[in-house]
Amino acid sequence: MQIPMVDLRIQYQQLKTEIDQALAAVLDSTQFILGSEVTAFEQEIAMFLGVRHAVGVASGTDALHLALLAAGVGPGDEVITSPFTFIATAEAIAYVGATPVFVDIDPQTFNIDPVKIAQAITSRTKVVLPVHLFGQPADLLPLQELCKKNGLLLVEDCAQSCGADYAGTMTGAWGDLGCFSFFPSKNLGCFGDGGLVTTNDDKLAEQLRVLRNHGSRERYHHAIIGVNSRLDSLQAAVLRVKLKQLERFNRQRRTNAHRYSQQLAALGIITPFEDGKGTHVYHQYTILVEDRELLQQALTAAGVSSAIYYPIPLHRQEVFADACAGLSLPVTEDVACRCLSLPIYPELNEEQIERVVEVIRKAANGQR
Repeated sequence: MQIPMVDLRIQYQQLKTEIDQALAAVLDSTQFILGSEVTAFEQEIAMFLGVRHAVGVASGTDALHLALLAAGVGPGDEVITSPFTFIATAEAIAYVGATPVFVDIDPQTFNIDPVKIAQAITSRTKVVLPVHLFGQPADLLPLQELCKKNGLLLVEDCAQSCGADYAGTMTGAWGDLGCFSFFPSKNLGCFGDGGLVTTNDDKLAEQLRVLRNHGSRERYHHAIIGVNSRLDSLQAAVLRVKLKQLERFNRQRRTNAHRYSQQLAALGIITPFEDGKGTHVYHQYTILVEDRELLQQALTAAGVSSAIYYPIPLHRQEVFADACAGLSLPVTEDVACRCLSLPIYPELNEEQIERVVEVIRKAANGQR
């Protein structure tokens, strides 16, 4: 039994008729860049997330980049963020000439620690950028209060948390700006790259729409220097079909995660922690183990995929080595050495989960 980290084929087969019809309609229209499909998707996901504006862009990385540009972040500014995330979060900060300031994470949720953020604020701090890692919302209420108290912007990295909520409000609706990725393996994924920025601020939304289209409000009239970052109609068509299924997909992810946790906890494995303040949507199912290399070898030998998200924290990456020289973030460093993500997707079945657990049980007992 081969068990992948995610099975995109099975999801496509389940939605094939509707997706194929949606794609065919776009091909017939020959309207491939922005257009009515993108507008419809932006309206539908804005309603789903409970925000005034949703602006489609070309990728999740672009979403972060454009959000910071729209917010006026630039050279001399500092952005406080997590070191335990994909590099795109910090890349976007560097793109605008600002400085990423990494602070440690909570040992249970793996999300950025609000107490550590408060200690890192300086006169140069302009933005707090939490990551809702693996689908678990960051502790947004204290983050929101901290930003208001200090006159800072709150920009959410929601690349892994589409459909997650905190205290009943969706991620992406708490901050000044929310940034989403629709990379194919995400909870809501398209058939290529795609992204989205959300906001309740009319001026920020207008700025985002200008920035994504070469700084233009009117064709061949350019008010500012922008970029080429437009969500295309084919991707929007796919996303419109999948958006209708997202709540079901996320419920299935949660069901599968809880099946894992119930069985793995009995083996003494440290399973994902849910803080009860919101809804974890399990983009990844990540455990902590001591003998990670041996367990990963056992899983591979049994045909079970696994992955390490993330083996090298951002403050230890070569690109930030000089800026972060001497910086110690012990919780992040410990988690990075022990974390291992197991297969998780809506269509994962009980038999597959039991197979994964059995391999882990045998590995824990030193069996083959």
